[in-house]
Amino acid sequence: MIAQTALQNYQTWQQQIQQWQQPILDRPDLPDWFKMALFNELYDLTSGGTLWSAASDRDPVGQFAVLECLDYRWYESLDVRLYGSFALLMLFPELDKAILRAFARAIPSEDARTRTIGYYYTIGKPSPEALRKAKNATPHDLGAPNEHVWEKTNYTSYQDCNLWKDLGSDFVLQVYRDFVLTGSTDYGFLAECWTAVTAAITYLKAFDLDNDGIPENSGAPDQTFDDWRLQGISAYCGGLWIAALEGAIAIGQILIEHLVETLLSETVTLESIQEAITTYQSWLGQSRTTYQEKLWNGQYYRLDSDSGSDVVMADQLCGQFYARLLGLPDVAPIACTESALNTIYESCFLKFHAGKFGAANGVRPDGSPVNPQDTHPLEVWTGINFGLAAFLVQMGMRDQAFRLTQAVVQQVYENGLQFRTPEAITAAQTFRASHYLRAMAIWGIYGVLTDFQGMSTAKN
Repeated sequence: MIAQTALQNYQTWQQQIQQWQQPILDRPDLPDWFKMALFNELYDLTSGGTLWSAASDRDPVGQFAVLECLDYRWYESLDVRLYGSFALLMLFPELDKAILRAFARAIPSEDARTRTIGYYYTIGKPSPEALRKAKNATPHDLGAPNEHVWEKTNYTSYQDCNLWKDLGSDFVLQVYRDFVLTGSTDYGFLAECWTAVTAAITYLKAFDLDNDGIPENSGAPDQTFDDWRLQGISAYCGGLWIAALEGAIAIGQILIEHLVETLLSETVTLESIQEAITTYQSWLGQSRTTYQEKLWNGQYYRLDSDSGSDVVMADQLCGQFYARLLGLPDVAPIACTESALNTIYESCFLKFHAGKFGAANGVRPDGSPVNPQDTHPLEVWTGINFGLAAFLVQMGMRDQAFRLTQAVVQQVYENGLQFRTPEAITAAQTFRASHYLRAMAIWGIYGVLTDFQGMSTAKN
């Protein structure tokens, strides 16, 4: 049946593909290698273990999911799709919203089964048991192929993802992103997600143990860099938190301004939304002061507040990138942002093996490692690099963005890794986690270059 349908329609499909690609191919300002990689990296949408369910009354376009990668076989890892979902959002926005609706449904749920946390085996320590999914924790993923995807979430057990300090912020920012970048009119989508937004933020705020406004990292790897220990508040998670609070406030204000109460759930009122906004605004006042005072060192934002590390983290201002992307107030002052980005470009990229491989996740200002045996800090993550390049474009550093992107693309396509793009590349010319979802972040570069104009809703 599939073959018959293809034979009947291939000429029409071919014409539609050409119509879609030609405007990009005709752009003289985009290098050929970038156009090539932009289209080729979409392979993962079809060969990444993709699931797409039938439509239903609850899910008019069905439910959709792509594996994090073939080595890590769980669906739509939320931290990974923070960058990696730009392609899906830009080409099939209603499918992206369907994924976020699935996360919104999962956040209030609980799965009391316990499992052993695997990370501790790798460092020679006793492995604790942890709940699979705590109530109101934002799940890391939507499940695995060997279980009921979308219903049984938080499959990965390498870390206790109930303790992660980025997932709740990632969820809020992606919800607001999908609203803003699809025309800012889908109020029903925001209404469906609002209860989960508030639950995720409240859950995450409970990790602010010293009540300074920002949840602390625990000293265990408790964020997307899940082999990298952060202590106290961190530039990465703290910036995402501030941006997420601003996003939640914006969502709440939109709901109050544009929605009648009948579109909200029975337990949500416009008064309760205003109360949440007031609370988030009070937290923001603390958070912004704390973030700047504890983390800014005059040149870049410190990795964290308690470790004493001088590492320059490549993705330290992901929250600032998202804030500017969505028209939210800046997380960091512009002068600080520019200084930090220049430092990242110099230290993590140019001084890391002369820019041959791309930007390492975290090195000292002179480009040297803290520990030559480190894993995540010394890896070049393809999707993080593309996200960083989008940030560089956003801040007017287009030439630097393309130099960085080209270095990564060359590592992939000149070393036989095309159509199995890895998460991580090392200076020893090894790689890890092929068919990786986050690499589709290259579409974020194109999105920023074009101000996300021409996004398709007709393809859904």
